Amino acid sequence: MKLTTMTKGLSKFVLRTSVALPLVMAPAVSVTVLEAVGVSAPFAQAEAQSEQKTRKVPAMRENVFKKLGKVQEEADAQNWPAALQALREMEAGKSKYNAYETAQMYFFYGFVYYSMERYRDAINAYKQVLAQGVENIPVGVELNTLKTISQLYFVTEDFQNALNYLNKWFKASDKVGAEDYALRGQIFYQMGNEAKALQDINRAVSMYEKEGKIPKENWLSLQRYLYFEKNDYKKVTQILEKLVKYYPKGDYYKQLAGMYGELKREKDQLHMMEAAYIAGALQKEKELLNMAYLFMGHEMPYKGAKVIKKGIDDKKIERTSKNLETLAQAYQMAQELQKSIPELEAAAKLSDKGELYSRLAGIYLDLDKNEKAVSMGSKALQKGGLKRADQLYIVLGMANTNLKKYDEALKQFKKALKDDRSKKFAEQWITFVEKEKAREEQLAI
Repeated sequence: MKLTTMTKGLSKFVLRTSVALPLVMAPAVSVTVLEAVGVSAPFAQAEAQSEQKTRKVPAMRENVFKKLGKVQEEADAQNWPAALQALREMEAGKSKYNAYETAQMYFFYGFVYYSMERYRDAINAYKQVLAQGVENIPVGVELNTLKTISQLYFVTEDFQNALNYLNKWFKASDKVGAEDYALRGQIFYQMGNEAKALQDINRAVSMYEKEGKIPKENWLSLQRYLYFEKNDYKKVTQILEKLVKYYPKGDYYKQLAGMYGELKREKDQLHMMEAAYIAGALQKEKELLNMAYLFMGHEMPYKGAKVIKKGIDDKKIERTSKNLETLAQAYQMAQELQKSIPELEAAAKLSDKGELYSRLAGIYLDLDKNEKAVSMGSKALQKGGLKRADQLYIVLGMANTNLKKYDEALKQFKKALKDDRSKKFAEQWITFVEKEKAREEQLAI
């Protein structure tokens, strides 16, 4: 028998992911159709047995059983056109059949049409089963037919009729299980009745959990979505924790990390994002950079640097000035200055402003690499766009002083004098440099 998987899509889940609700449609009949409908041998007794109830139905005669057997043979071979032809030949003499025999014929029709994916025809055939009068068909056939019609209406997106027939099945059956509530919950969701959908899906999940079973993934997915629509982030978080536990997937890690962030559970957010990263679920540049920022924000800058470096090497993070600057910053925070400087230089080269070269000038001055400080400062001035040119002039003045280039140093400090924010500091350095220059000139005499 061919099984068909129908997938009904949910609206986009706001945690940057979409959610899908697969509904696996299995016909209410099995491969051995005769056994499925309660006919297992010629001259089967009129009394059909059900786990729930016993109902006396008319007897099936041998000639009708043989005709159904022919349909069965073609169905077993999945020769649906031949099966359909056999049914049509049989239908030509239906005036001679009793209600039970007619119902069985239409039950076969429904099965064959279903297998041919002619769902509307299958629905009409199954309705003919019920039209023979429920007193003339076994309880099991009645219940299977009601549920099958409901499922077929679901497939054809006639959700109101799907609900009507499923509710009839609920009323007639005393064996309502978690799967049935889950199905009705999905129908309610498709109809836009989220309150009733949540009520049914909650019941389905609860029933499974009470039996020690793991709720199905698509049940939890629908449950999560419905609580998210209610802005109940605590419930969403609890459901995502189950999804991560039972169905570990990268998207669930990311969604749970997002929920932890909403609930201000920063450490849990970090750990879940790291789990997503380790699982290979973070592939986009934004996701990888967010992971790095989380590490840096939790005083683990070296881990952040490793994420960015690998992302750049793997070409998942673009080698831009800003990204290289962030990498350099992470190394610097981790006290890895020797790794930081090359990345900052690369960032400065790609930038259209001189700000990063200005920062490098200060770093090289602190490292007592005065010539490099002067070189970086010159590049910064060439590119321009500096927020605090006065500070760079101070750096250049100090570096030139250390190189004993006093005239150049004084030139830079005098430029810094023009900005009131650096005026006092520049004046102090000018006084110092002038004294040093005079002292060295005196020594040279």
